[in-house]
Amino acid sequence: MGVVRIIQGDITKLNADAIVNAANSQLLPGGGVSGSIHRAAGPELAKACQKVAPCPPGEARITPGFQLPAKYVIHTVGPVWQGGSQGEEKVLESAYRSSLALAKQYGLATVGFPSLSTGIFGYPVHLAAPVALRTLLEAASSFETLFMVLWDDKTFQEYLQIFELLRKDFS
Repeated sequence: MGVVRIIQGDITKLNADAIVNAANSQLLPGGGVSGSIHRAAGPELAKACQKVAPCPPGEARITPGFQLPAKYVIHTVGPVWQGGSQGEEKVLESAYRSSLALAKQYGLATVGFPSLSTGIFGYPVHLAAPVALRTLLEAASSFETLFMVLWDDKTFQEYLQIFELLRKDFS
């Protein structure tokens, strides 16, 4: 049975089979997680992304990791927060599920996720974390380890609190 681990740090340094990029629909280098991943992977990543773009919200694409420790980058597009009444939760869950499906299709055992949509896309962390963690906990048995890699302390602490509550339901 696989595990879900919550860690604080830089996702570009994670030694895993794949890391997930919180991408925009055109898979162009952006700010935040996406910009960090593109910078760490090198210019080849942007070229590879052009070949698999566009990627609609809720879907995922995969490319090599190039200069990253991770062999692959799974690019997924989460929803832009519009108040919660525009199906954002469903799209967010789909972004995680699509990423997990690609990882499973490629036979990957370890995958690192950022907190999708909670940066520039504005999804509130306290609402995004339960969606992310439930989805990962449901899929954990198909993987060795699923990581939630959170950059800042505030997001890390929120995820830890929610993880402790949810984990009991999956024991």
